[in-house]
Parts: sequence; structure tokens; C-alpha cells
Amino acid sequence: MATITSGLVKELRERTGAGMMDCKKALVECDGDMDKAIDFLREKGLAAAAKKAGRIAAEGMVYANVNHSGVGVVIEVNCETDFVANTDRFKELCRNFAEHVAVCAPANVDEMLNQPYYDDATKTVQDLIGEATASIGEKISIRRFARFMGDNSVLDSYVHMGGRIGVLLEATAPEVTDEVKALCHDLSLHIAAANPLFVRREEVPTANLDKEREVLTQQALNEGKPQKIVERMVEGRIEKYYKEVCLLEQPFVKDPDTSVKALLGDKMDVVRFVRFERGEGLEKRHDDLAADIAAEQAKMKK
Repeated sequence: MATITSGLVKELRERTGAGMMDCKKALVECDGDMDKAIDFLREKGLAAAAKKAGRIAAEGMVYANVNHSGVGVVIEVNCETDFVANTDRFKELCRNFAEHVAVCAPANVDEMLNQPYYDDATKTVQDLIGEATASIGEKISIRRFARFMGDNSVLDSYVHMGGRIGVLLEATAPEVTDEVKALCHDLSLHIAAANPLFVRREEVPTANLDKEREVLTQQALNEGKPQKIVERMVEGRIEKYYKEVCLLEQPFVKDPDTSVKALLGDKMDVVRFVRFERGEGLEKRHDDLAADIAAEQAKMKK
């Protein structure tokens, strides 16, 4: 019986994309023969994930939740098509991954992928993704997540349009009343709609402000404004910029005549928030059947 080393398992995993435990089992079954183990995994359908590794996965779901232990998580899990994203199997996968983050508190996605799954320590999260990719038939990937603890604060989560946008909010309050909880949820809805980038103006990086001033200054000069009043105009427009990007400065979506800061008053204070929008910044997959057929016909003619 050949000795199955961790290096051998790692190599098989890299070559097939199958889960760690499946790779180890294949090597044991094939007495350490790498080629036979690859064939074994292919026959079982467990090497399919490797073929899909290079595909674009920009669809999927953003899921946000505060669990019974008071831990809040927002996570983006991607797949290739909205058809798969709308299946119960994929939605359950997202919920399970969110609970794993809540329970196991990984520092980042790479650490999460290598952790034993919270509900089955015989498999890693990466193993589960490999199995899901093979059975569902599309590339599945965890893109990002955020985790908040709510020991001394109020947490709220909101998912918009079935997973297109997810929000996780942390706030503090002198007293956690039903009014405060309702206000937190209204604020989560506001964040989903208004897309602020920061909580308060003090959080805006100096580099952002310098860049904005540079652009606004050039705009004012292009408008033919005299140099002596450009500076005042720019500072006025910077105030408008704060109202666009800072949560507390924004007009409340349900009452645009009231700022978020005025709405909160002394009832609560926002600590932080995270807003994920599904697929933002990712290249989308575009299928062109006619082009695919033409390409295949061209290959056949050669």
C-alpha cells in the first residue's frame, strides 16, 4: 500500500479541482497512482470543477443575516447564471456559508476556504464548493464577506431584490427599544438605496478630497469663473460632495427634507455599515449562440 502524503493530495487537488477528502479517497483507491486517481475522480464526476475554474462567475447572490447568537454576516457568493442563482440549492448554499462565517470567524476568504466546514469537519469549505460546482454544473465562488459582532451594539441586515444588494449595519443606542430597531432597519433600506461610501465626513480620505477639489477647481475654471472666487465655489461644492457620499449627511430617502443625522438625533449613532451589490466590478458573461456556432463551423472547415 502506497503512502498517501499531503503533497500528493494537494497535487491531485490542484490538477482536478476536486475536494481534499475526495482526492485523498481517490489516491487510496488507486494505491497512490496519480493518473488513475484523476480518472477515478473524472468517472465520479468530481473533477468537473477544474474545467469550470476559468469561467466568469458574476451572477449569484448577496445574503445578509443576523443569527440567533447576535452575529451579523453579509456575503457575496457568485455563480455563472441567474437561473442557478434562483435555485433553492444555491440559496441554501449561501445561507450555509454565511452561518459558517458567523460561527468560525475567518479573517478572509482564503482562510475561510481552508477551514473545516462548521457543520461537517471532515470537509473544508473549498471541498463543499468543489462538490457544488460539480453537481450544479457552474463555477461557484465566494467573493467577499463581512462579519459584525453585536455584543454591545444593535445589528441589522437587509437584502434587496432577492439578493442583488445586501446591507449589514451596526449602531449603538442608549436604550435598545422597538423604535431604535425599526430605525436601524429603515437606515439599512436607506443604505441600499442611496449607496453612501462613508458614515461621516471625517472618514473621507484626504486623497479623495484632494482629487475632488482638483476636478471641481478645473470645472469652475472651465466655466470661466474668476480665479478669486473659484476657491469659494469649490468649497461649496465639497459640501455637496459630503452630502452625496456620507451617510449622516445624506437626505433620508423616506423624507428628503430631513438628513439622516437629524433623523437619528440622540436616539442612536451609526458605528459602521457594509453594502455589497452583486457582481459590482466583475466582468459579465455574455453568451452569443450565433457566434459560437460560427466559430465551431470555422474549426470544422480547417
